[in-house]
This record gives sequence, C-alpha cells and structure tokens, in this order.
Amino acid sequence: MELFGVINKPVVTLWELPGESKENPHGEEISAIADEVLYGMGLKITGDLIGGYYPAETFYGYSGFVREEEIKVLSLAEIKEYEASGLMVVDRSHGDVLSLPRVQGVRLLTLPRGAVIKAGASDPGHEGWLAAELLNGEKGYIRKEDVRRKEFSQEMLWTNVLPQKEIADEIKFRKAVVEDALKYLGTQYRWGGRSADGIDCSGLTSESYLLNGVLIFRDAKIKSGFPVHEIAKEAMMPGDLMYFPGHIAMYLGDGAYIHSTGKAGRSGVRINSLNPSAKDYRKDLAESWYASGSIF
Repeated sequence: MELFGVINKPVVTLWELPGESKENPHGEEISAIADEVLYGMGLKITGDLIGGYYPAETFYGYSGFVREEEIKVLSLAEIKEYEASGLMVVDRSHGDVLSLPRVQGVRLLTLPRGAVIKAGASDPGHEGWLAAELLNGEKGYIRKEDVRRKEFSQEMLWTNVLPQKEIADEIKFRKAVVEDALKYLGTQYRWGGRSADGIDCSGLTSESYLLNGVLIFRDAKIKSGFPVHEIAKEAMMPGDLMYFPGHIAMYLGDGAYIHSTGKAGRSGVRINSLNPSAKDYRKDLAESWYASGSIF
C-alpha cells in the first residue's frame, strides 16, 4: 500500500541520508541537511523505515529522509482528502495558532511563512480571525491577516506529474514573486533552509515561486523537467533568476538582485547590484554570473 506523510512540526529537516551528519572529503563532520519541509506540507514515503527515518520525496520532486516522529502518516485516500480540504499558507514571518479568537488565547503552535494549515471561515462574532484545525486534531484560531490562499498543488505525490498554476497575468505574477522574496530581507542564511528562521539561496527563490503556485527546482541550477529555461541576460525582467556556480538570485530590475548569501560579513537575505559604481556591488558575483533563467 502506498503511504504518504504530512509534516507535523513547524520546520522539519529533510536529510540526505538517515542521519544528521556526514563526512566531507576533508574528513570533517558536516550537516547532512538537504532541504527543509514546513508544517502541513506533504511527502510520499518511498521505502521502509531505516533507523527511525523514512525515505521520502517532496511534492516538488526532492528526495531525502525524514524522522518518523515528524510526519503524520496517511493513506492515498487521506492525503487526497487533506489536499482538497481548503488549505491556506502562513503569510507572515511567523503566525500563532491560538486557543481563542483573541490575543489572550493560549498559543497552540507557531508556524513560519509558507507553512500549510487547514483554516475555515471566519466567525461573525470574531472579526479578523479564522478557525483552524491542527494535524493532531486540536482546534484553534489564526489571524486572517496571517494567512493566504494556497496556490500550489501537492498532487505530484500521487500523479508523478509536476503541477503548475496557470498564469493569467505575467506582470502581476512577476510582481508577486518579487514581493514574496522581499519579505525575507534580513533573514539569516541557513544551509538547506527555506523559512523565516533561516533560508539559503535556492530556498529563497523556490519558496517565492512556490507561494505563487509555480514549482521550480530546489537547487541552484536549471534542470530539465522544471519550468525554468535559460534566457539571454539582457532579456531579464523582475522575477527572473540569475545563476552562479553553486548560487542563485532573483532579479529585481535596474541591475539589482535579491539573494540569500553565506558570505562572511555580508550574509543573509540582502539586495546587491550589478552596477560597479553601486555601494552594494558584488564583483565576485558579477564576474561569475553565467546564466539567467525564466519561466516565461
């Protein structure tokens, strides 16, 4: 029987192997993090438990291992029912689920931007709040302003076809992905991260597209089978992507780009420029920029 899972913790690590660390070619012990998966996101379980870890694949085609206790295991019928249950995503750096529809309620769970939650209609007597149901069955409330409609599909888990939202207005879409990327400004750099707690370069770009219904490749390269294709550098428009060896950024227009960088002294999500006379010019990136990509 096919098994699936839904992440039941705010931020969960997807590991490269069934363990937290590995040895690099220099003999150093380093993190085995491959990605992060957020609360309410679905996985397909692809094998048997190995030392407390399930091998799994995300709904955007990324594989790894997740701890047994960090997912709620579901059948095919259950994951389909869950996906069709009116899901929303957190649209603030962090959003609290409270026991009552007012700020004095007990905090049941704090979720990061991008987390998925089942949230229903607002109560006429409690304007500004939505009823929410957690994966453990607890009922609570979340501020209406803290969530937005989920625009991405998780159907690849059972169809093996990468679904994409139909884009009716290119300019509006470009503006939206840029605005979502800018929400992460100042976030610390975290290798493999994809939340407001910490995010890496491809986490920033893929999450910004994901929130707007388009599933691009999680890593910093153009990969066949995903919607991004190479374009001429001079044809770039806001929302398009810039590729460097092992790094990716999003173009903002007028020579500016946003990215999450691990460079010491200049780390985190920040804006830099391609203009050599600009204060925020990064010569190393300007010279190593090898390709641009777009979904249009």
